[in-house]
Amino acid sequence: MKLQQLRYFLEVSRRNLNISEAAEVLFTSQPGISKQIKLLEDELGVSLFVRHGKRIVSLTPPGQAVVEIAERIFRDVQNIRNVGTEFAEQDSGRLTVATTHTQARYVLPQVVTAFLRRYPKVKLSLIPAAPMTIDQMVADGRVDLAVNSEVALLDANLRRITAHPWHRCVLVPRGHTWAEMARPLVREDLAGVPLVTYADVADDSALQQVFAGTGLPWPETALASADPDIIKTYVRAGIGVGLLADVAYDAEADADLVCLPAGHMFYPAFTHIVVRQDTYLRGYAFEFMQLYLPQLSREQIEQRLYRPISEDFSI
Repeated sequence: MKLQQLRYFLEVSRRNLNISEAAEVLFTSQPGISKQIKLLEDELGVSLFVRHGKRIVSLTPPGQAVVEIAERIFRDVQNIRNVGTEFAEQDSGRLTVATTHTQARYVLPQVVTAFLRRYPKVKLSLIPAAPMTIDQMVADGRVDLAVNSEVALLDANLRRITAHPWHRCVLVPRGHTWAEMARPLVREDLAGVPLVTYADVADDSALQQVFAGTGLPWPETALASADPDIIKTYVRAGIGVGLLADVAYDAEADADLVCLPAGHMFYPAFTHIVVRQDTYLRGYAFEFMQLYLPQLSREQIEQRLYRPISEDFSI
């Protein structure tokens, strides 16, 4: 058995069983991939794919098991490479971070600026996505770490540090009737109102916290987006009232909008740093986390990420 055979098999499974796409990514030929997978199947004595003629239809149960094992093998191969480069090239490399659009746009710029000042040779990639996608990217090993606004995926391989609290606000145009309201918003105000809000809030627990069991009509989501700037654009257009993180409100740039506190209507929310427990992180990855959590040392971060999962990760 060769690593190349496992790599070819794994890439086909990642590309929705499309050998042509896998060949393109691996810079090889389709017949070459098919040959190596056949050799692997012959050695194992089982079929890894269900085939209909020449077309691959699905993974067999043994194929699914091999995918999971091969994923671990190649994570460990990458971890070994990371150990080498950690000592050979301490100040250079790559760091890929998944995060929400709100964090990328309104919270992380200072962290990123300070990080790149310290590590100018590190190629940093920020990938904005929705919370569920973010956690899945960490679980799949597609990113080194994440800064997420929710616990979106329960996976034993994921470890978290609860970081900073964040609060929701309701956003309305300055001429809106709520803009001059002297009292705080209450859930009766939001009942039945069209909302412009985050894509993941449209059908998740946030609104359930406020309206479940009250008998009030739930707000209707007029438009959903992961991008807070898109939310603000459509609030300005009169599509509905906005519901988003208050950190996304810029008093100067958004002077035509009014941010009404809504945190008192929702349970507390927190951002999290998320990593895979079996990923070897370079030293500069911990530096990035320290810049986001300046109150913690690297040792404290490691303790919170890698101690037994039954313990509390909050700070």
